[in-house]
Amino acid sequence: MNWGVFEGLLSGVNKYSTAFGRIWLSLVFIFRLLVYLVAAERVWSDDHKDFDCNTQQPGCTNVCFDHFFPVSHIRLWALQLILVTCPSLLVIMHVAYREAKEQRLRETKGDNYRCIYPNPGKKRGGLWWTYLLSLFFKAGVDVVFLYIFYRFYRNYTLPRVVKCELPPCPNVVDCFISRPTEKTIFTLFMVVTACICIVLSLVEAAYLIGKR
Repeated sequence: MNWGVFEGLLSGVNKYSTAFGRIWLSLVFIFRLLVYLVAAERVWSDDHKDFDCNTQQPGCTNVCFDHFFPVSHIRLWALQLILVTCPSLLVIMHVAYREAKEQRLRETKGDNYRCIYPNPGKKRGGLWWTYLLSLFFKAGVDVVFLYIFYRFYRNYTLPRVVKCELPPCPNVVDCFISRPTEKTIFTLFMVVTACICIVLSLVEAAYLIGKR
């Protein structure tokens, strides 16, 4: 990862955000992205390797693991973080488009040209709508992924033992999940932070609409 480019993107998002947006960005970067990179990946690194079933039937363990873990937590979180941060980059691109348009007008018409965007980063016109829609999109992404997690993993918790009777298992077998308590704690932590981000996005949207 090129941290210089990443730092530039973060500073751009922070520059064109409101106070609520800066809090949202800090929450996503510190409590979601860093936790994901530093801790969560290691916690789920052994999810398949240490998923044990009390049978020696070939294929039974793999089938049961796929049934109870259709999509890995870690991959869902990665997709969620990517989708939830993309709208902020669209805001930066919109500001860059305004600045480039001003630059082209200055080059073609000289110093006497009529300035269209005195402050390209000011949330007016199309940029206001881009910013507002990005807030609803971010909140919507988090809501959708919270629902997906709830559908896959009831109550966002992982049991210590699951019973599986799918073929080719010879009968009902007990399967044991590795470190279920630790994984449940991290899951609940990510759920809580996602809920806080949803609230912040909606509050910021209300603030923008009220201010306008």
